[in-house]
Amino acid sequence: MDTLIALLVAAVIGSFFLRGYLKSLKEREEQARKAAERGKLFSEGPRSQHPHIDTTYCIGCASCTMVCPEGDVLVMLAGKAAIVNGYKCIGHSLCAEECPVGAITMVLATPSMGADMPFLTPEYETSIENLFIVGELGGLALIKNAINQGRDCVDNIVQRLKAAGSTAQPGVSDVLIVGAGPAGISASLRAIENKLSYITLEQDEIGGTVVKYPRQKLVMTSPVQFPMYGKFDKRELSKEALLAFWDTVLNRADFNCVTNEKVEDIRKGEDGVFSVKSASNQYRARAVIVAVGKAGTPRKLGVPGEELGKVMYRLIEADHYVNKKILVVGGGDSAVEAAMGLAEQVGNKVTMSYRQGQFSRIKDRNTKRIEECIRSGKVEVLFNSSPVEFRPDSVLLDVQGTQRELPNDFVWIFAGGIPPYDFLKKLGIQFGMRDLTAEARGEAKQAAADKKQMAEASRAGG
Repeated sequence: MDTLIALLVAAVIGSFFLRGYLKSLKEREEQARKAAERGKLFSEGPRSQHPHIDTTYCIGCASCTMVCPEGDVLVMLAGKAAIVNGYKCIGHSLCAEECPVGAITMVLATPSMGADMPFLTPEYETSIENLFIVGELGGLALIKNAINQGRDCVDNIVQRLKAAGSTAQPGVSDVLIVGAGPAGISASLRAIENKLSYITLEQDEIGGTVVKYPRQKLVMTSPVQFPMYGKFDKRELSKEALLAFWDTVLNRADFNCVTNEKVEDIRKGEDGVFSVKSASNQYRARAVIVAVGKAGTPRKLGVPGEELGKVMYRLIEADHYVNKKILVVGGGDSAVEAAMGLAEQVGNKVTMSYRQGQFSRIKDRNTKRIEECIRSGKVEVLFNSSPVEFRPDSVLLDVQGTQRELPNDFVWIFAGGIPPYDFLKKLGIQFGMRDLTAEARGEAKQAAADKKQMAEASRAGG
């Protein structure tokens, strides 16, 4: 009897894995068929990360939703895990690791599926020949990805320059790099390594967004290969360790970077050479790499007094502020986290101003923490309020139609950023599904229909 039961269990397990194997074979066969039909030159472009959930195997344990550091990429719907904010995924892969039945895999989706992503080739090239985008702006988050893309993009440019066989032109760089964050620095080092003539332009300071991270924040959790410097084997690299490396790069005699130089326009001439214009200079290059982040320029409120030095848009070190009267404007995760961090410092009185009646778009863990801060009196939140005027020693708020003046030393505004997408569109770079061919649009619609059918089947099964 025991032997019969064992055989039945083995048969069930075997059929389970056989079904999965046959399904994967069918998918590969279909992919191969489509590739043959499209031809060798077809390209869907580089892709952005998100988890793929096989609802056939999902057991509804919710482990993936609880482990995600971003909080609300995944939710439970009809007893199954579902993606609700895929664009927030930055590739931690913890959901896939935590899933006890292997129902989640990290996949790469073409950015052409979204209208807010620049359409790129696998070589990171935009719709404008020899104009490239690398890093977060191209769809892949994480510093490691930015470093790899900056390096690989320059390798592609080197191959093109060799194939073209054209000689150097006076006053024309081989490559111009816009942005000196992780992707821009990696590209610059690779350019040095390949003996290219290059220049890097940075609108702020070298290091990009990393400079603005809190102290001891882990910025990388896996090894990465830096051009000219070899492999960083540390599995945990802090902000300070990475900035120390940036400083080493900065002191290189051949690191050619101009800071406080914001690029205003990029145009390609009939001779194929790009003219890159900043507020005070103009540069020429045979290829351009745009390596800026998605955050863009902080959005301002247009409130009188916003130009005062006490009004800021990024919080770098909360512990630099003690015994202060502070106003935090905004209701997103950045605003809530800043308010809680400032409230932990000695003697600070922190007030939040949010135009909505409640927090509705913050991570679950932040919801619980801010509720505790409100209960304990560490943070006062004024819902349905907005700033009217910032004054040297106070702020004037409109609170549910009534003006209220608060003593104030510092103001932080977290109203989001103005992403550089409008700038890219001004350059003529094509974006997403709206700019695809009719064939590609049809495929995108079919994929959306398939996704909907899968969701309906999941709900029916739940």
